[in-house]
Amino acid sequence: MTETVLARIEDGVAVLTLNRPEASNAMSMELLDALHAVVERYSRDPAVRAWLINGEGRNFCAGGDIIAFGDTPDPSGMIRALADRLHDSLKILQAHRAPVVMAVQGAAAGAGFSLVTGADIALAGRSSSYLWAYAAIGLTSDGGGTFNLPRVVGMRRAQELAYTGRRLTADEAAEIGLVTRVVEDDALQDEALKVAKQIAQGPTASFGAVKQLLGATYANDYATQLDAEAESIAAGLRRPDGLNAIRAFLDKRKPVFTGE
Repeated sequence: MTETVLARIEDGVAVLTLNRPEASNAMSMELLDALHAVVERYSRDPAVRAWLINGEGRNFCAGGDIIAFGDTPDPSGMIRALADRLHDSLKILQAHRAPVVMAVQGAAAGAGFSLVTGADIALAGRSSSYLWAYAAIGLTSDGGGTFNLPRVVGMRRAQELAYTGRRLTADEAAEIGLVTRVVEDDALQDEALKVAKQIAQGPTASFGAVKQLLGATYANDYATQLDAEAESIAAGLRRPDGLNAIRAFLDKRKPVFTGE
């Protein structure tokens, strides 16, 4: 049986590839179970200092496996199980210290669209497209879309995309901040791996702290956020990477980060 998620660690990067190209990488329970297994395993591996998520074939991810809903006597129970399993993986990725890079080719629709909203860095292939497709099937979003999308594009744009189902081109997605930047299709995967490897050579523990600070931005008031920043920057100088980087700066040499 073909593996539905391909996984490897390369130079500190956990590369996860959704591998149902014949179904545009639609999320079946088999795929989501495989995704969770590898995310959970790699999250405990100190060698992982960045994540790269991509899709095999023409499309990044078409969302949930809608066809399977017609083959079950309990579609509501099935979609709840799919959503819960996807969310299990996303909670681990969000809590993990390593930033998440995504390389998006072809279509990112439904939960595939929601995945993109949660990336720390999202690189878009020139011909990629983005559709928050839930309205067309009478459903609401999963995959963290309602949490992440207003934060990356603003509430007004999130409302438009939710209610109209407007499809975005790569350039439109970059213009509103849904993706980080657009890359030519034939260079997308190489560029995404390059970016992820660059991140993996950085101060991983510090990046994890930045993820947590940014995630708390809308929950904290200004004074609380300032206090959190002060504690976090002080904690950085209690870590080997912080101390070594300061010494490297004073010695006028480039720091080498271990991730600690």
